[in-house]
Amino acid sequence: MTKIYAVANQKGGVGKTTTCVNLAASLVATKKRVLLVDLDPQGNATMGSGVDKSEVELSVYDVLTDRASIAESLVLSESGQYQVLPANGDLTAAEVEMLSLPNKERRLDKALAEVKGQFDYIVIDCPPSLNMLTLNALAACHGVIIPMQCEYYALEGLSALVGTINQIHDVLNPALKIEGILRTMYDPRNSLTNDVSAQLHQHFGDRVYRTCIPRNVRLAEAPSYGQPVMVYDRQSKGAIAYLALAGEIIRRNELSAAAGDESLNSQVTQ
Repeated sequence: MTKIYAVANQKGGVGKTTTCVNLAASLVATKKRVLLVDLDPQGNATMGSGVDKSEVELSVYDVLTDRASIAESLVLSESGQYQVLPANGDLTAAEVEMLSLPNKERRLDKALAEVKGQFDYIVIDCPPSLNMLTLNALAACHGVIIPMQCEYYALEGLSALVGTINQIHDVLNPALKIEGILRTMYDPRNSLTNDVSAQLHQHFGDRVYRTCIPRNVRLAEAPSYGQPVMVYDRQSKGAIAYLALAGEIIRRNELSAAAGDESLNSQVTQ
């Protein structure tokens, strides 16, 4: 079954786009079919995938406002070898236009239904705010991956996001859950980092990914070349970390599927 993940955090600068681009490329490296949906008007995930946002003929804006189908709007990332539903500044207008459209919270969900059978994973890069675009992502996905720095203010923002996820679970998407908490820009030498990390484990348990994304110069340089870090420098710490994250996500899904099969089998034999 296709897994759809929204990468969300209303706090900016925590590594959402970096995570989307590099997780997509790392999943491709494990032979998975991947679609990256750029839902941020800044279009950074589009550019980081090597796609020029100023030259795309169709974008996620056209899909959300019924100007084009999702199938005709996809672009291949030559560097990452995954499909991209690109975004640019046009997307800013979509939020206003969607207010007058039917089922405004489910526009993305409806669009993804047309193509999700073609992919193993769909990763959605959300804007750094809890707006209509983020709401569409949360209504369409199975789980939320929350990248965050291990600092005090990040914990406050996290509690607000968890509250929003719970509300959307109750009202719009009963399948929605927190897939995982991803610690980014991680420096274990910092005592605050360790304190916040301990609090995360206390509150979220095994939903905190074992994989941490370190501060890494090559990781920061890669977007300016329109490449995932594993293409830019496969041996870098950042590339190795995102490959490990992809492996951890795949293993979690395999264990979950196996547990589901065992539960189904036990019901059949009872």
